[in-house]
Amino acid sequence: MSDADDLAKLADLHARGQLSDDEFTRAKARLLRGEPPVNAFAQSVNGLRRSREDRWLGGVCGGLAEITGLASWIWRLIAVLLVLFGGTGLLLYVLLWVFVPEAPRCTSAGYSPGH
Repeated sequence: MSDADDLAKLADLHARGQLSDDEFTRAKARLLRGEPPVNAFAQSVNGLRRSREDRWLGGVCGGLAEITGLASWIWRLIAVLLVLFGGTGLLLYVLLWVFVPEAPRCTSAGYSPGH
């Protein structure tokens, strides 16, 4: 698919109102710079971090809650159910605890870690 085809598709989406003016401008600029298209799923997976504030053990469920929009108690319930029914929840939780990095500390003025 050529850049002209991609620009035509963007213009069509913009004309139908599926892209706002700002979204159209950003997508067009990204296309003209030769940047690859943004994959929202890949961005969210790469953005997964263990929570520093919403945690009971390792912050895994709090991190999943931040990225998915589901409450952390729902993720905790899912993990417990997976542990009780087959034990996969424990393995999955430990793997995520080991391989998912912790969220960076906020160093802005007036913030004290742990609050």
